[in-house]
Amino acid sequence: MSEFDALFETFEFEGVSLDNRVGLAPMTRTSATDDGRATDRMTRYYAKFARGGFGFLVSEGVYPDTEYSQGYLNQPGLATEEQTKSWTEVTDAVHEEGKPIFAQLMHAGAISQGNPHADETVAPSAVQPEGEKAELYGGSGAFETPRELTIEELGDIEASFVEAAENAREAGFDGVELHAANGYLLNEFLAPDANQRDDRYGGDAENRARFPAEVVEAVSEALPDEFVVGIRVSQTKVNDETHEWPGEEYAATVFDVLSEAGADYVHTTEGDGLAPAFGDDGPTLAEVAVEHADAPVVANGGLGDPEAARAALDDGADLLTLGTSALANADWPERVRNDEDLDEFDPGAILVPEATIGDNELPDTDAAAETADD
Repeated sequence: MSEFDALFETFEFEGVSLDNRVGLAPMTRTSATDDGRATDRMTRYYAKFARGGFGFLVSEGVYPDTEYSQGYLNQPGLATEEQTKSWTEVTDAVHEEGKPIFAQLMHAGAISQGNPHADETVAPSAVQPEGEKAELYGGSGAFETPRELTIEELGDIEASFVEAAENAREAGFDGVELHAANGYLLNEFLAPDANQRDDRYGGDAENRARFPAEVVEAVSEALPDEFVVGIRVSQTKVNDETHEWPGEEYAATVFDVLSEAGADYVHTTEGDGLAPAFGDDGPTLAEVAVEHADAPVVANGGLGDPEAARAALDDGADLLTLGTSALANADWPERVRNDEDLDEFDPGAILVPEATIGDNELPDTDAAAETADD
């Protein structure tokens, strides 16, 4: 490694210090208990990334209420006292390694495919999502057509995000990331195909960004300044990897509105984080965010090669996150810092046939060491 490497510069949020620019991306792992509590398996899983040198961690998507938000069976929540208490072992283990961890708060919206709390899905508009549910996460078949949310229900959902963020703080998290990417509820408001409302939450880019922005503002106002409140944004969806917004101007408005609402960072994610976001040339989605968001930008998407990671920072991103490359290399930052070879990601060894955390992913695996609720 050269004497100077942007990957290992420090970074400061108002209340959280990072010792490098490389974070763990949020990834669905369906390893919680049936009632949404974090487990010893999850504690050991997250701690290994902190120990491997990642500057910060973002948890898998965590559901904020016991109504419509859960997206998968065995997904963790931050909606109940028991769920909140269960996360303290995870946050304690990460903090023991000297790293911060943010809880990603996720309402699945129309693409929920495993929710014992509700027998229907909800969304901005009654539009059936494209594609089919993923067996990787326990689903199968077509998505149901959701019910359109009322204005009153939007207020209830906003309140649930605030309460879940307060629970996250109680559980020891250093911040939260609001999930407005990949086709889930807040992202559905941003997407013209999913949001066909004719009220103040539909229409142009500013109106479509209004509800996610209101959630950002409400959470930010309810939590202390030193508690980080970020938001993750994408064009693409887990059920439609080719989806694009109307254009760069549309994206610019989205980023302006979300950052103006008080987001402490904007986390962009695309399949290829270095590819033009609109057409065959032009800026990446992260570059549009850098130009138009008045907040630090976190880049994500195929940045596992160290040179790609450095390129994202050179293009203006403040931070970056790794997903599958982190699964293949839980000590990616330490390996790169020491000029060591990296392992290729093998989905067959980790995420197939299901996304649940496997024994081979846990350090010093010993079934007897796992708690009874795992």
